[in-house]
Amino acid sequence: MNHPPAETVTTGTLRVADATLHYEIRGEGPLVALVGAPMDAASFAPLADLLATDHTVLTTDPRGLNRSVQDDPERDSTPQLRADDLALLIEHLDRGPATVFGSSGGAVTALALAVAHPGRAHTVIAHEPPLNHVLDDPAARDAAVEDIIATYASGDVGGAWVKFLVNANIPLSPDEEHEEHEEPTGQDPQRVADERFWFLHEMRETTRWRPDVAALRDGPVRVVVGVGQDSAGQFCDLTSAALATALGTEPTVFPGGHIAFADDPEGFAPRLREVLNGS
Repeated sequence: MNHPPAETVTTGTLRVADATLHYEIRGEGPLVALVGAPMDAASFAPLADLLATDHTVLTTDPRGLNRSVQDDPERDSTPQLRADDLALLIEHLDRGPATVFGSSGGAVTALALAVAHPGRAHTVIAHEPPLNHVLDDPAARDAAVEDIIATYASGDVGGAWVKFLVNANIPLSPDEEHEEHEEPTGQDPQRVADERFWFLHEMRETTRWRPDVAALRDGPVRVVVGVGQDSAGQFCDLTSAALATALGTEPTVFPGGHIAFADDPEGFAPRLREVLNGS
């Protein structure tokens, strides 16, 4: 499948009350927004190229990450704030209402958008949202997240990542289980800053967000809960199933695992197109 040339990408910034948001636009046609948290616009670029053959595709860096700079860099990024940002971006482009595909923390952003700004999206596809409070043991889940954050804050970056993967029920390799947990040297400073922001200022508020089930179920926005076919038994498989049950629907299966849209965009795009078309 041919990708559109790089010159079809238009970048821009939008000033909001307390931040400057970086966004990118590709293609022409119905508006589709691809959002993550903590993944930024670059993570969605290959998938965006594929969809841009017949869609206008919006990608963006979430506030506090990469090129979207908050006035207060230590302010926590909440799903509500990110949803407000996305609503303003869609309004700024004047091509909505949009279909919004959000994955992981971006799925929580998309759900928050459907609740707070239903006029900005006609369809929200929430792919594997990490929501502690749709499960039966939210207090224990919240405590596990606090332990991950505290481990990172103590300087044990590797240990925090291992705890994160264990909490997500993503299997560790033998090397990962026994490695020395020391902070790597020579990393890209932006990557380190984004990692820090995610652990200290994004993870807690994202996983603790409580969906308004009635608003999502009965509101005007079509809500699709997506799950990866390779995610069986993982934390986000459980949360996706629980949310879909609460909404009276079934999860919509996508190929691959939690970040399949980035790992295999060519394999992911056809299924996403089917869902965009309502099937």
